[in-house]
Amino acid sequence: MSNTITLHIARFIVLVLVQALVLNNINFLGYINPYIYILFILLYPINNNRMLFIFLSFLLGISVDLFLDSGGVHAGASVFIAYVRPVFLKFSFGATYDHQTVKINTSDIGQRLTYFSLITVVHHLLLFSLEVFNTSKVLLILKKTLFSSIFTIILCVLITLIFSRKPK
Repeated sequence: MSNTITLHIARFIVLVLVQALVLNNINFLGYINPYIYILFILLYPINNNRMLFIFLSFLLGISVDLFLDSGGVHAGASVFIAYVRPVFLKFSFGATYDHQTVKINTSDIGQRLTYFSLITVVHHLLLFSLEVFNTSKVLLILKKTLFSSIFTIILCVLITLIFSRKPK
C-alpha cells in the first residue's frame, strides 16, 4: 500500500517538474506544446476515492498554473477531465471497466490509445478555450488543440510503453 502511494507522489512531483522546467519551454511553430502532466490523471487507479482524485487533479493543475502563471486554466481543465474520466473509461474499456478490472498499463494498445486520445483532446480543447476565451478565435483554439493533442498523445503513449511493467 505505501509503495503505491509513494509511486503516485513521485509521479505527481516528477510530472509537474518535467512539465514546468522542460516541456513549457517547447513551443513548436508558436502553438504546439505538450502537456504530459495529464498522465497523472490518466494513470491514477480507478477504484480509489473519487473526491480525493478530483482534489489531487486540482492540485496538479494549480501546480502547473503556478509555474506558468496561467491563472487557473490548467486547474479547470484537469478537474474537468478527472470528473468525466469514468465516462471515457467506460467508452474505451467497456465491460472491463464495469467489473473494475481495468489495468491501463497492461491493456490493449488500441483501448489505451482511445482512452488517452479522448481525455487529451477534451483537456486541450477546454484548456485552450479558457486560455484564449474569445469566440472569434475558434480556429486558433482548434488548431492548438489538434496539434498539441497529437504531440501529447504520442509522448504519453511512448512514456507508458517505456515505463510500463511487463505482465507476469
